[in-house]
Amino acid sequence: MGQPAAAHAVCVVAGPGPVPSPGSEEQILDLIPETGKTTWEREEVLTASSPCRLETVGRALEDLLGAAQSQDRLTVGVYESAKLMNVDPDSVVLCVLAADEEDEGDIALQIHFTLLQAFCCDNDINILRVSGLRRLAQLLDDTGDGTEPRDLHCILVTNPPVQPLKCPALQDVGSFCQESRCRNQWVPCLELQDR
Repeated sequence: MGQPAAAHAVCVVAGPGPVPSPGSEEQILDLIPETGKTTWEREEVLTASSPCRLETVGRALEDLLGAAQSQDRLTVGVYESAKLMNVDPDSVVLCVLAADEEDEGDIALQIHFTLLQAFCCDNDINILRVSGLRRLAQLLDDTGDGTEPRDLHCILVTNPPVQPLKCPALQDVGSFCQESRCRNQWVPCLELQDR
């Protein structure tokens, strides 16, 4: 089998063999526990569980949003989120940026997302890009009770040190974000499925 042109932890597996570019092998070995397999087979181990892992993290995110809402730890809306991050960024532990395919052409929203992502990166706040606004509305009971629907494009989960959020899913989602950053995927994406 031929070797891939570039080596990084998220590339497609092309076959066993040494990593062609110097320095890449050490980075990959740092990310993946010793399995006795070649470098490219190790990359397959990293990416093979992705669909299952994404589904697990998606459920954890749903649990986290439900728990955070019940404990009054959510800030919903692009402008509301920007205000909170400006005033108290240390209390924010997760920024969920939600957009469906039809939102991709909304230039103003994409600019807001870029600014929010930059702020989160500068302040070590975990970020997730999510598609599935309808599912988010279901989770947050924002189904339209006659009032204007909330802006679900940005949702912050806060965890002030005085009253910490009690939810094991926070650790799962945080670990996923950290693993993604280790693979140079600074803003991981999830798709929430309607139920």
